Amino acid sequence: MITTLIIIVFCFGYLFIAAEQIVKINKAAVAIVTGVLCWTIYTLGGGIGVDQVNMELFSHLASISEILFFLLSAMTIVELIDAHDGFDIITSVIRTRSKVRLLWIIGLLSFFLSAILDNLTTTIVMVSLLRKLIEDRDTRFYYIGVVVIAANAGGAWTPIGDVTTTMLWIGHQITAWNIMKELFLPSLVSLLVPLVLISFRMKGELMLMQPSNDSRPKISIAERNIIFYLGLTSLICVPLFKTYTHLPPVMGILLALGILWIITEKIHRRKPEEKKDVYSVVRALQRIDVTSVLFFMGILLAIGALESVGLLHQLATLMNEKVGNLSLIIMATGLASAIVDNVPLVAATMHMYDLQNYPTDNFVWEFLAYCAGTGGSILIIGSAAGVAAMGMEQISFGWYLRKIAIYALAGFFAGAMLYMMMEG
Repeated sequence: MITTLIIIVFCFGYLFIAAEQIVKINKAAVAIVTGVLCWTIYTLGGGIGVDQVNMELFSHLASISEILFFLLSAMTIVELIDAHDGFDIITSVIRTRSKVRLLWIIGLLSFFLSAILDNLTTTIVMVSLLRKLIEDRDTRFYYIGVVVIAANAGGAWTPIGDVTTTMLWIGHQITAWNIMKELFLPSLVSLLVPLVLISFRMKGELMLMQPSNDSRPKISIAERNIIFYLGLTSLICVPLFKTYTHLPPVMGILLALGILWIITEKIHRRKPEEKKDVYSVVRALQRIDVTSVLFFMGILLAIGALESVGLLHQLATLMNEKVGNLSLIIMATGLASAIVDNVPLVAATMHMYDLQNYPTDNFVWEFLAYCAGTGGSILIIGSAAGVAAMGMEQISFGWYLRKIAIYALAGFFAGAMLYMMMEG
């Protein structure tokens, strides 16, 4: 009875989350209510002691807080780089007018930038760039579609490129170097296939828009470069920090944020207070997307409740009996992430399969990281990158489905086949 009630609450919450654009209720609010209600039902009717429930809840909260503080720190560093116009260093080098050449530059740039930052931030940066470069809206949409595919593919093969890979890394399902080694080629193929196919549609040259004088950095080149290169270096060094200290990744990202905070304070110490505030970490913290962090918290709480009542273990056992082939199960999870958010799907899968039977760097976790990351590109609502592009440019669900989805699907299967061939 209790398990049934929790399932009902979770399903209703999920429906409201999926229908966010229709019901006009922020998915973070729904996720939080869903997570808390699931635990409330569990503790009031579970037939176990309150102390036992609290022990289980605190265990989940410890894991969740590690993920959330990691995300908050990483997002703050990225916002700090953006405040100092650091991404202009990357975007200013684009000069070509060839449609095909620009398509490949945008795709590969988004792919590698997402691996260092994350897919959401990369999409926002690249869409902002394309607005300044391409005036024709329909043409720009194709490039933005490639950005979504590239950002999700790039985020799948590094531990800091996507929320789901970060969750798997923090949960000890994957290690940084192994996931980069095993998923780089499949992720790259999942981008190259769409790039080749879309290139056949691109003919001739573009009339690039001229940048306005107002777009010049308001700070010195030296200050911009210091924050940009230091910020990227600090993000890249987080896996190194974990490897050599064996401390959780959140400690490395907190150290990176603290060092960058001190340096920005020193750089701007002589400026008037109102100008210094624009480039401060405090202002960066105000600009980060806290609602996304709260959404992750609510979803992970709900998934934790499902695990505590034993539902996820039962589901894993059922799927193993009915389907049997783990590769097909993981691929189905990736395809499902095109419809629903990949965070709860990955969180559920992490709790369905334990580390004792599927140890760190098992193919299940690697393939899950690939499928959940790249599968979200098939539909525009399937990833944070797609939703961001949809909101910024008002791209319709139907347009993306007709024009981009088939290319993303082809890339998804091509990369999946390559990974399975590599694994033998």
